[in-house]
Amino acid sequence: MFGGMLVLMGLRIPIAAAMFIPGAVGYLTLSGDAALLNLLKGSAVARLTQYELSVIPLFLLMGQFATQGGLSRDLFRAAAAFVGHIRGGLAMAAVLSAGAFGAICGSSVATSATITQVAYPEMRAHGYHGRLATATLAAGGTLGILIPPSVPLVVYAILTEQNIAKLFAAAMIPGLLAMFGYLAVIYLYVRARPELATPSEPQSWAARWRALGNVWPIATIFLVVFGGIYGGVFSPTEGAAIGALLTFAMGLARRELDGAGMQRALVSSAEATAMVFMIFLGADMMNASLALTEMPAKIAAWVTQLQVPPITVVVAVLLLYVVLGCVMDELSMLLLTIPVIFPAVMALDLWGLAPEGKAIWFGVLVLMTVGIGLIAPPVGLNVYVVNNLARDTPMSETYKGVFPFLAWDAIRVVLLLVFPSITLLLVRVLF
Repeated sequence: MFGGMLVLMGLRIPIAAAMFIPGAVGYLTLSGDAALLNLLKGSAVARLTQYELSVIPLFLLMGQFATQGGLSRDLFRAAAAFVGHIRGGLAMAAVLSAGAFGAICGSSVATSATITQVAYPEMRAHGYHGRLATATLAAGGTLGILIPPSVPLVVYAILTEQNIAKLFAAAMIPGLLAMFGYLAVIYLYVRARPELATPSEPQSWAARWRALGNVWPIATIFLVVFGGIYGGVFSPTEGAAIGALLTFAMGLARRELDGAGMQRALVSSAEATAMVFMIFLGADMMNASLALTEMPAKIAAWVTQLQVPPITVVVAVLLLYVVLGCVMDELSMLLLTIPVIFPAVMALDLWGLAPEGKAIWFGVLVLMTVGIGLIAPPVGLNVYVVNNLARDTPMSETYKGVFPFLAWDAIRVVLLLVFPSITLLLVRVLF
């Protein structure tokens, strides 16, 4: 089944179908046509009527309203006003705005595409080399799936039956580590290669405060949504609905969100949601077949009998995600692998962590590793997205530029692997 899936992916078959077809053939072979038809009769309804999954289209809609309402543009301008005069400052502003936009978006690809459209022309106009500009935007886009809300983190929570709010809290510090680490990478990069970036003219403090004043809607939305979730006022799904409504209202109040923008936001959210749920259905079919083979249980039993340190198994799993990132997107990886890998990891004794703490820590580690796959050669989905919008920069230049960011990603993964308390700190404080 796995071999068939990889062949179909190599033939450019959509990922949902590439998982569904081998899974259906495997299920038919193992249990017969009557059992397959009985499964198909109810599996789609069971998946599409799952209440917790409604958080996905709502967070996607919130990000689209923010894009169409001009909030992403104001984020970049505010960041550029404060740090643009530093060498590499516009690249730093792109990372800061990507982090802030990721806090209301939840999608890496959407964050990369949105911030690229705003920041790339500005960086090029100020003499930034295409290598630094595109690499920064591709790496900064990964903050969209790490800084809450995060669609892949919601999917992980549902697959592993974990608390979404606790996972969001656990991802906050690693997300901030990623963002500030990327700022440090840019600072060191342009000191070593000053020809890649030129500083802009410093702005007056009046202009800076004016630019900062334009981003109050995003700060308000973030505080209301996450303050309400962690304060117990509403659930993550209700918070996503309130966030989408507030973002819509802000766009209208600023007179940036018109009828055409509203239509684009709704259509884009619907298309992205349809893609996500099609991948869900394909992965469900594959995982149903794998369950018949008892492969997840056998892998879990085999892993617990290995004569190696438990942390070695986790490292091997994370390396597997880096490799899978070369051929699959983040949602496909999680949906296909977590039902197989998660039981094996939970059977290990890792730093003496309780089951819930272990599941949350492992989820954040997986999410960070998936982020590496989004920018690592030879594929890197974020690199493709950015280069599709920045056509004057060869993709080879972008890949050269992402290596310093990948170095920080590797250091960050090791830190959180060795010190789980960094990930679990906010969970313990808030809950």
